[in-house]
Amino acid sequence: MRDSPPALFNRRLYRTRLDRAAPRYAEASFLKARVSADILDTLSAILRDFPLMLDLGARDGTLARLLRTDPVFSAVSGRVGTVLQSDLSARQLAGVTGPRLVLDEEQFPFAPASLNLVTSALGLHAVNDLPGVLVQIRQALAPDGLFVGAFFGGASLTELRQVLLEAEVELTGGAGPRVAPFAEGFDGAALLQRAGFTLPVADVDRFTVRYASPLALLKDLRAMGETRILLDGSPRPLRRDVLMRAMALYVERFAEADGRIPATVEILTLSGWAAHESQQKPLRPGSAKTRLADALGVKEQKL
Repeated sequence: MRDSPPALFNRRLYRTRLDRAAPRYAEASFLKARVSADILDTLSAILRDFPLMLDLGARDGTLARLLRTDPVFSAVSGRVGTVLQSDLSARQLAGVTGPRLVLDEEQFPFAPASLNLVTSALGLHAVNDLPGVLVQIRQALAPDGLFVGAFFGGASLTELRQVLLEAEVELTGGAGPRVAPFAEGFDGAALLQRAGFTLPVADVDRFTVRYASPLALLKDLRAMGETRILLDGSPRPLRRDVLMRAMALYVERFAEADGRIPATVEILTLSGWAAHESQQKPLRPGSAKTRLADALGVKEQKL
């Protein structure tokens, strides 16, 4: 039996954060919309039908809404049948139309080979066992079913992480993590392969969001339900003087010429297929029928 990794995130607290954020989620859903559009762009190049789709971490239904209403994705919409939207938070799903399900992504309730397409736009970065969740997704996919998921990468919020740590050390003599760790430096394609996916693809997109002030960034994080949910780390509440010092450091270190402050966002997008006999397979070693030298048009030098 595979040992479970140590838990990093308080999933119960995460549900509470998402519940509280639900009424204001639309105020800060621009990242969700951007990533959802990127996932649909990926699907637009795949010319096959998906009778049953699951969107994990749907929140307010942004991805499904774009799929069904944005004319840019009309071709994709025509190839997707039923869309089931799920989320850890019932309140996030309250305004969603169509089939929906409240579930904890760490405990997949779907029968083997029951889904054709699973998407997740920033809905899986706070699971405690990502490899285990990916295995459950792959098992729930029918043969030749597809998974496309986007995650926050390790460079996300690097500026905020730095100033919170420095301010707390400066004013208290010690510090614990205040920003959740995101996936950093891992081989996404290899992770999918270990979970049993075929034809894995990993992509990285890094960009900057600019705010009028650091406090405006924190306001957006609260509206997203993405404030601190770590199980371990500093047991002390974040003191107001530490927060204000961190905000001042943010401006001192990172403010741009117009006074606005940048926040780095890194998105890791992974896609992989459930195995099927029709898929391309690598050639056996030694089975090539053309010499590399001939293909390159050069003279082979024997050792």
